[in-house]
Amino acid sequence: MLKTIMQYQFLQNAVISAVLASIACGIIGTIIIEKRLVMMSGGIAHTAFGGIGLGFFLGIEPIIGALVITVGAALGVATIKRKTSMNTDIPIGIFWAAGMSLGVLFVALTPGYPPDMNTYLFGDILTVSRSNLYIILSLDILVALAVIALFQHFKAYLFDEEFSTVMGIKTTFIEYLLFILIALTVVVVIHVVGIILIMALLTAPPAIARLFTHNLKRLMVYSILIGIFFTLTGLWLSYTLNIPSGTAIALFISVVYGAVSLVRALTQRRLRHNNG
Repeated sequence: MLKTIMQYQFLQNAVISAVLASIACGIIGTIIIEKRLVMMSGGIAHTAFGGIGLGFFLGIEPIIGALVITVGAALGVATIKRKTSMNTDIPIGIFWAAGMSLGVLFVALTPGYPPDMNTYLFGDILTVSRSNLYIILSLDILVALAVIALFQHFKAYLFDEEFSTVMGIKTTFIEYLLFILIALTVVVVIHVVGIILIMALLTAPPAIARLFTHNLKRLMVYSILIGIFFTLTGLWLSYTLNIPSGTAIALFISVVYGAVSLVRALTQRRLRHNNG
């Protein structure tokens, strides 16, 4: 396949976007897992569909529309979480439904032949264009630089938010920034696995990485490497078996995570039996 990659631009774009998506997901996914923000991240991810539909309706790059809507949703979710005492599952569910509904509405209102939304829902890494790649790279750099620059602040926020506030760390700013970074990561990953399957790439690599370390920096690095393995193997399976790339990647992630979880459970059971 390496020879084929060198021959075709779309395969080169696919490989590069897979690596870039894995970097963003490895970094932000680790924070999501440690802070237990999986449901909130899922709500933000699904609002992206509204932005995709808006992009088609306005005749602009759909990814730009997704960026605007997801950042807006992220700020909305962060504000509700920070300033109200209501159960956050409720507004997250509303954002989730509203985003998907707006996407359907905007597509229906778009003049001409309805665009194919499967690429954005389930991913098609082989359709990543050079212009898409520039957007993904730019967002990837923003995510990485923000976390690197404020790494100690994020670390303190994750492990003891109240103590961080006492120490003078602006946890409100860190939380809003985190939700914006989640939105940026969602946009990075859309073409790779699609809106529906994003959470697999965001959560599985950090979950597996936690089996080997609890050091935050190492968690991020291991998550990135595991994510690259998942996406490139999924891409290879997609190319070899002639199946949709997003589906191949997500299914491969699910199978590996299931196998790892089973092995871990059996190992712990055996240890308990031996100790007993």
